[in-house]
Amino acid sequence: MAWIRTVPFEEATGKLKTLYERVTGPGNNVDNIMMVHSLRPHSMEGHMALYKNVLHHTGNKVPKWFLEVLGVWVSSLNDCAYCVEHHFAGLQRLLGDAERGRAIRAAIEARTPEAAPLEAAQVLAMGYARMLTEEPASVTAADIGALRDAGFDDGEILEINQVTAYFAYANRTVLGLGCSAKGDVLGLSPNNSDDPGDWGHK
Repeated sequence: MAWIRTVPFEEATGKLKTLYERVTGPGNNVDNIMMVHSLRPHSMEGHMALYKNVLHHTGNKVPKWFLEVLGVWVSSLNDCAYCVEHHFAGLQRLLGDAERGRAIRAAIEARTPEAAPLEAAQVLAMGYARMLTEEPASVTAADIGALRDAGFDDGEILEINQVTAYFAYANRTVLGLGCSAKGDVLGLSPNNSDDPGDWGHK
């Protein structure tokens, strides 16, 4: 599951057990990206709080399915197959249009977001996410202005920025520790956006 030791659900005690119980999916499944934090439960707690608030919070205005598009895009740019598969499954569930989802993924894999069935503003957001992922120091105020001119307000620009930044962190957690998807249930997420404290994966 990873290149470092992890503690399985059935062996967890104390704070780790409490956190595992908060993030479990069907059959007490804990995603390996969370389990990789098991030797430092406080690290898992921080990761999950960031993930829940950046991607699954009722205060977000950008459609959740498009935030997942950004997650798949950034993960693909980082060659993180684990996050691509997890979040593409989540994207398909949220989008409810399998054909459109596959077309978006094909455009992502071809590195041609302009070919995806998306609005021009969304394609522009993907361009910003690519720049922030591959050449973060090249981003300028003009790039933010272009997003604003395309119709995103500043709060939505912040959401796009934070999702891109979160996936940089998540991808490096997975890739840097050899985290695999073996045993994971793909596409689950803490979808109760009305309760920031609900981390259960359904």
